[in-house]
Amino acid sequence: MTEELGLRARKKRQTASRIWQAAVDLCSERGFDHVSVAEIAEAAEVSKMTVFNYFGTKEGVIVSPMEEHVGDPARAVRERQPGESAVAALRGQFLEQVTGRDASIGLSGDPRTLKVRQLISETPTLAHRMVSFHMRSVQLLADALAEETGDMLLARVAAAQLIGARNALIMENHQRSLVDDPLDEIAKDCAASAERVFGQVEKGLQGYPGKN
Repeated sequence: MTEELGLRARKKRQTASRIWQAAVDLCSERGFDHVSVAEIAEAAEVSKMTVFNYFGTKEGVIVSPMEEHVGDPARAVRERQPGESAVAALRGQFLEQVTGRDASIGLSGDPRTLKVRQLISETPTLAHRMVSFHMRSVQLLADALAEETGDMLLARVAAAQLIGARNALIMENHQRSLVDDPLDEIAKDCAASAERVFGQVEKGLQGYPGKN
């Protein structure tokens, strides 16, 4: 039974990846607004209903790999060690992602990941979707902080600063990738920048919140 479930999960991941790849290729070539879900389904050799079942919307097909990471910062805070600040937890998580060349922070050699970035910048509906994604990430982090402190206002302020710092680093990675800077150089510089950027945030937050 376990083997059967594992095989089923792998097939689902493969199908989702095939749909995503087809969507990115078509939309990059012709523009997001000029590609239908039916055309994506045909290119991926699945039904139109399968596309909707996997992703919900056409926008979801393009950005779903990014949206899977919406809760990463909140998870870092909840899983951090006693005495570790939220800043230190997010910095540690981010540096692990740098080491792993994680596509979710803009470190990927996959050309399609760069195409997604370009599609988002060129397509208002996708850009709006990403604004909602960032707002959700901030709120999830604020919820995690407020659970400890009981002060949602300060939690939102802290979450906004932390997500803002993280996003600035990710944007730098994307911009450098678009001009074909070597991935290893981008990652090396990103690690150094992460220490500097999160260090600046920590000076302002001063260890908030402490964890007993």
